[in-house]
Amino acid sequence: MEKLVVKDGCIGCGICVGVNPDYFEFGDDGLSRVVKEEVNSDDKERLLTSVEQCPAEVIVIEEEKIA
Repeated sequence: MEKLVVKDGCIGCGICVGVNPDYFEFGDDGLSRVVKEEVNSDDKERLLTSVEQCPAEVIVIEEEKIA
């Protein structure tokens, strides 16, 4: 399973929230945060747009490690 992550360094530009509001929202600090971690395969292409367009380069899709 793949997992969506916003790493430290978000600048709050809002591209991710605008493109994928089901996955991202603004926190009280004005920065983006993930509201739905699990990546649905039907949404992956749209999520990759957020990854590629993030000016701070802090959005990643990670393979979730199974212990």
